[in-house]
Amino acid sequence: MSFPSELARQYIDGEWLTGNGAWDIIDFNPYNGEKLCSVTVATAAEVDLAYRAAERAQRKWATTGSYERRAVLENAVRIVGERGAEIVELIIEELGGTRQRAEYEVRAAQEFLREAAGQAMWRTADLLPSAADGKENRVYRVPVGVVGVISAFDLPFLVTMKTVAPALALGNAVVVKPHQNAPVAGGGLVASIFEDAGLPAGLLNVLVTDSAEIGDSFIEHPVPKVISFTGSDRVGRHVGAVAAGLFKRTILELGGNSALVVLEDADLGHAVQAAVYSRFLFQGQVGMAANRILVDRSVEKEFTERFTAAVSALPSGDPRDPDTRIGPVVSAFQAEALTALVDGAIEAGATALVRGRTRGNVVEPTVLTGLPEGSPLLEEEIFGPVALLVPFDGEDEALRIVNAGPHGLSGAVHTADAERGVRFARRVTGGMFHVNGPTVQDGPEVASGGEKSSGMGRLNGEAAVAAFTTRKWISVQHGRTVFPF
Repeated sequence: MSFPSELARQYIDGEWLTGNGAWDIIDFNPYNGEKLCSVTVATAAEVDLAYRAAERAQRKWATTGSYERRAVLENAVRIVGERGAEIVELIIEELGGTRQRAEYEVRAAQEFLREAAGQAMWRTADLLPSAADGKENRVYRVPVGVVGVISAFDLPFLVTMKTVAPALALGNAVVVKPHQNAPVAGGGLVASIFEDAGLPAGLLNVLVTDSAEIGDSFIEHPVPKVISFTGSDRVGRHVGAVAAGLFKRTILELGGNSALVVLEDADLGHAVQAAVYSRFLFQGQVGMAANRILVDRSVEKEFTERFTAAVSALPSGDPRDPDTRIGPVVSAFQAEALTALVDGAIEAGATALVRGRTRGNVVEPTVLTGLPEGSPLLEEEIFGPVALLVPFDGEDEALRIVNAGPHGLSGAVHTADAERGVRFARRVTGGMFHVNGPTVQDGPEVASGGEKSSGMGRLNGEAAVAAFTTRKWISVQHGRTVFPF
């Protein structure tokens, strides 16, 4: 398959355009360094064009029947299915995702599209009782208008689709700014699918650009009423602060430092499998990945032996090889940063139970233990294939460690007693926590999001309906009202 470089452009009001910026974003294959395409960045003037086009198109779309909107979403489901093999190859080329991970992303995107098709049929009004005789309280659910989406490079096709699809289904228009490392998978590809699905021009726009070119104009523009951002907590704080000052609603899915907890009664074989998947999916470049593997000291030795053996056996290399489980990280900068991070941790006293090599952008898995108390790594998000093993003595200490630090995105606990796991999960400060499963989970029907510095707001299912609609109360008085004066 040749890379679809024709999708590496701006998409504004139904037209594929070349940006008017003074420089280009170069899209490289992270495994072999091959140049895939270049995109001339969009300017602040093009941000305005995209938002104004979205605003015009949304007025009609909001009055379009639910069945018509659902038909567009159903067409998109079909198109993703038909083009699934091509999309998998694109993800492998642009992101260095392994074939297994790319196939997962395509399947998940289809499920989110199916859910969005159902959301197009969501009830649009409720009739509520009133204390006043003869009075009706009608509460209408209406689209927010235009949504600005700033997407990420981890699972970019899915991350963009899970925001764009419900927003469109509920009667909104969308402008997407994909991550620079995924301008096609997270931007042009999504636009192409909806274009082929029959979405009217202007309802979905894609701007490939950077804050160095457009500043905060993507957030500050007066048209969007909601800004959805996926990325680091550092950038998310800025996005949230700018949007709040303009009374814009935000959905922020930010960084994580998730923990997978292995209690003394856990099925160790299953826990090992869950931990390996939770840490090393997409080379650990997933916000919900398990940075920390917490293990009760009574089973630490056996778990560690099994875990390090499983990690050491993970095949690393060419993501096009179906057997590869660890492909390249997204850039040379990231590879160098991860190598330096591991070297620094060992110098500070950590022990490397598994020490992977760095070959180009392929960073082989590393497992560290013995990190000193207070080590910054125990509180930071590590966006790469580096696992931290942390022993604990008893459930209460495990809970203290899990809740330590600024993040609260995802996590998991493994135990033979599922209800014990639920009790543990309910004491964790975080948006998502799983019993006897991996930390990396998502589903179109369940609310997804974080607490503390891992974000605010929720997506998926009913939460997406709340995120992309607003309520309007209209009362109707039948008969005459008796006024007190």
